[in-house]
Amino acid sequence: MVRESRITLYELNSLVREVIECEMPNEYWVEAELSECRESRGHCYMELVEKDEKNATPIAKASAKCWASKWMLIRPYFERTTGQQLHAGMKVLLKVYAQFHEAYGFSWIVTDIDPTYTLGDMARKRQEIIRHLREEGVFDLQKELSLPAFCQRIAVISSESAAGYGDFSRQLFDNPYGFMFQTRLFPAIMQGEGVEQSVIAALERIYATQGDAFDAVVIIRGGGATSDMSGFDTLALAENVANFPLPIITGIGHDRDESILDMVSHTRVKTPTAAAALLIDHLKGVLDTIEGAQSMITHYAQQKLATLKTQLSTISEILPRLFSAVKIRQDALIDAINNRMLSAAQQRIITQMANISNTESKLPMLLERQLMSERHMLELIEEKTKALDPVLLLRRGYSITLHKGKAVKDASTLTSGDELETRLANGIIHSKVIIK
Repeated sequence: MVRESRITLYELNSLVREVIECEMPNEYWVEAELSECRESRGHCYMELVEKDEKNATPIAKASAKCWASKWMLIRPYFERTTGQQLHAGMKVLLKVYAQFHEAYGFSWIVTDIDPTYTLGDMARKRQEIIRHLREEGVFDLQKELSLPAFCQRIAVISSESAAGYGDFSRQLFDNPYGFMFQTRLFPAIMQGEGVEQSVIAALERIYATQGDAFDAVVIIRGGGATSDMSGFDTLALAENVANFPLPIITGIGHDRDESILDMVSHTRVKTPTAAAALLIDHLKGVLDTIEGAQSMITHYAQQKLATLKTQLSTISEILPRLFSAVKIRQDALIDAINNRMLSAAQQRIITQMANISNTESKLPMLLERQLMSERHMLELIEEKTKALDPVLLLRRGYSITLHKGKAVKDASTLTSGDELETRLANGIIHSKVIIK
């Protein structure tokens, strides 16, 4: 077996480097998506990926590096133009050249990044999210809510250490009207890749509070870079905010930045202090309305009292005349009624006297008839009473046997030795009971 000539790994890698440098000496503009992006010692290390448009499966991967000498120029320009930091999931257009190092292997070296490409992709994604929200019918749901008249119980989503949260609190509690507010902080990450999940978790904690503990939610962010706004341009966060049952006020951006979160919220203001001013002005508007209503009620009451006073004065002037005329009419009416009553009473008396006279003439005859009827009834009763007289029964031959003064009706009620008394028509017989 003949062995071919052998070379070392370093020699092999050197050959590869020479081939790449000879065959690929140019720079290329490459479209890719960042799957990872990190900085170390001033250099930027990226992992590039291309995905299948149908199923998002990666079909190509590569590593890329941007050395510090280039990165310190590219980064500020990119962030100033796009308002975003490079982060995973971002589409980028990179200018690269191929490099193969004997010790570290192959890598693409980044010499430039076109921010306009990323801006276009970001705009496309934003429009896609907005379109999706509109199709779901949730884009304007927050706008349909109303801030309660007395909006004083506020749930705040912010970083606890953020300067913006302190500014918000001072502005709210040191208001010139002495309004009282109650706030509760729900801490959340307000910059970087964890914004979406952190803010959603805070909203879920607010929703889980028992009863109607809050009137509104304020999401504020202060002191962060404009390039940290990407976390507020996600579909999941926008859906959660759009569907939230309480009005949500956002104060997370700067003058020229409007995130999708701002678009779907109830009210968007520029800064945390502006959010506090909004709540104060809202309550001041309610106070002005109440005071305006109070003034209006007082004015109308005074007008009504003046009118009634005038009416009362007029009535007090004409009342004696009216009373005199009414009194004359009433006196005449009373006299007429009195005369009719006297006439009716006299006629009634005459009628009743005639009835009494007629009844008086019939009374003796009626009494005689009644007496005859009662006498006849007594005679009938007397006859019946005589027929039931025990003496008559005794005269017919019957007798009555008594025991202790009571008639004996049943022999079984007697015992030996009982004394009996038997009454006859003529005489009484005494006897004793002997039972054999």
